[in-house]
Amino acid sequence: MNQFLAKYIGKFWMALVFLFLYLPLMFMVIFSFNSTRQDANFTGFSLRWYQALTEDTKIVEGFWLSVQVATAAGLASAVMATFAAFVLVRYRRFPGRTLFSGMVNAPLVMPEVVIGLSLLLLMVGIQNAFGWPQRGMLTIVLGHTLLGMAYGMVVIQSRLLEMNRSIEEAAMDLGARPFQVFFLVTMPNILQAILAAFLLAFTLSFDDVVISEFLSGPGVNTLPQVIFGYARRGINPTIYAAATLLIVSVTVVVIAYSVWVARQTRKREREIAAATRAELVALQGQ
Repeated sequence: MNQFLAKYIGKFWMALVFLFLYLPLMFMVIFSFNSTRQDANFTGFSLRWYQALTEDTKIVEGFWLSVQVATAAGLASAVMATFAAFVLVRYRRFPGRTLFSGMVNAPLVMPEVVIGLSLLLLMVGIQNAFGWPQRGMLTIVLGHTLLGMAYGMVVIQSRLLEMNRSIEEAAMDLGARPFQVFFLVTMPNILQAILAAFLLAFTLSFDDVVISEFLSGPGVNTLPQVIFGYARRGINPTIYAAATLLIVSVTVVVIAYSVWVARQTRKREREIAAATRAELVALQGQ
């Protein structure tokens, strides 16, 4: 009886958690098809807000800027996170390791307001000294890369800790140089983690508002900044339409990534099983 209650109470509690997380998103999706601006009553089905979305130049320009910024920040974050994680996992002792680890992990626990303000002061100081860079897309990418690298490093570091180092040692015994081992052995084994780090950094960059507000220049506004500006002036159903398209896009990407990971995992399991069978056959032949 106690196990029965625990089982269904757990499911009920999990259902409440999912409702709390996703019910507001469902309402937003529904009201993005509302025929009027009312946000309390659904007065009828309409695509007028999606049509208005295509005609809103601020949202369209903000969307493409967000895509460019998030792609650049995601790629830079994934590359830097890979090397940072590799150094921390493979090299246990070197001068300044504690300081390096602390600085890389600092953005994980530091408020974004502090990160944005400190980066703003840094960029202004550099601009006053050298006349470059002007606040805009580049400065936003640099700020988002700092944040995305810290989160991406956690993902890649965990994969490196789980990785069997014997395959790297075997490659070195066969004459491979360290950089060959890294690019030909290590990277293929952590590729899924690198891709996950890229997607995580891309998502963090795409929906960031605080750092973007500090580092953006005149006429340079990402999509979250545009939406936040509209929300401060009052409810605009065009925002619901934009958010709905973002939800659909993210859902498609997540599902595609999950399917790819599942196929790669099954493929690797088949290869391991085939190698094991071949080894057993060879041993029996001896």
